[in-house]
Amino acid sequence: MRVTKMHGLGNDYVYVLPREERDWPEVARRVSDRHFGIGSDGLILALPSAVADMRMRMFNADGSEAEMCGNGIRCVVKFALEEGLVDAAKDVVTVETLAGTKTLQLFRENGVIATARVDMGPPSFDPASLPATVEGPGPVIDLPVTVDGMDLKLTLVSVGNPHAIHYIDHDPDSFPLERIGPLVENHALFPRRVNFQVVQVLDRGHVKHRVWERGSGITLASGTSATAVAAASRLRGFTGDRIVDSLPGGDLTLEWDGAGSVFMTGPATRVFDAEWLEA
Repeated sequence: MRVTKMHGLGNDYVYVLPREERDWPEVARRVSDRHFGIGSDGLILALPSAVADMRMRMFNADGSEAEMCGNGIRCVVKFALEEGLVDAAKDVVTVETLAGTKTLQLFRENGVIATARVDMGPPSFDPASLPATVEGPGPVIDLPVTVDGMDLKLTLVSVGNPHAIHYIDHDPDSFPLERIGPLVENHALFPRRVNFQVVQVLDRGHVKHRVWERGSGITLASGTSATAVAAASRLRGFTGDRIVDSLPGGDLTLEWDGAGSVFMTGPATRVFDAEWLEA
């Protein structure tokens, strides 16, 4: 099977233009293994669509299928144009996802797609949209949750997939994400599990955060997480309409004026192409 490795700020996936149907959850688990496979945060398929320029399917490293991937969608559009699935001359591309149809504006350097601005759609602060077993329509701010002796205060946001955000007043690098992340992901509050973010607000235009991704664990970046953080931070009055979000893999730019869609801008990098030889 021909595969391509790509990443957005180190959030890396294996990309495939499927020629036949396969057990994609099992393929995702095998290619994602960083010792016995290719090594990635998951698998992303570029497919034709009847309602958009193309369709994206995204599988986490554990084989579970996710609704959306902000870093992945930038890369899959670059991949689709370069592979001929979508007209290579396009500057605006629509993508069908399980979280709805997303629109991307592409930016080129020396004729090569380098970055993209994604309309991530409007955020939802209704806990039912995650879903989360919390009463009331939302927004849910500073929801008290205790895991492994640590008291958290969660802000809940859906951007097509579910996010639980905990704000701290110190560097997220020192937070025990490898211990707390899986406990929040699998907490009884979240029947479909949840992505967990730890965020430090540096100033009104700059935040720093780390993420535990549902189904993949700690990743270097997450576009949907950054989108959720931007929306939650502005809702709470911590930041303004435009922020830079510094993740371990690099910076994303987010824009949200408090209504309508959140817009995310970041890079898309093609690393290598190969033939994957299945055992």
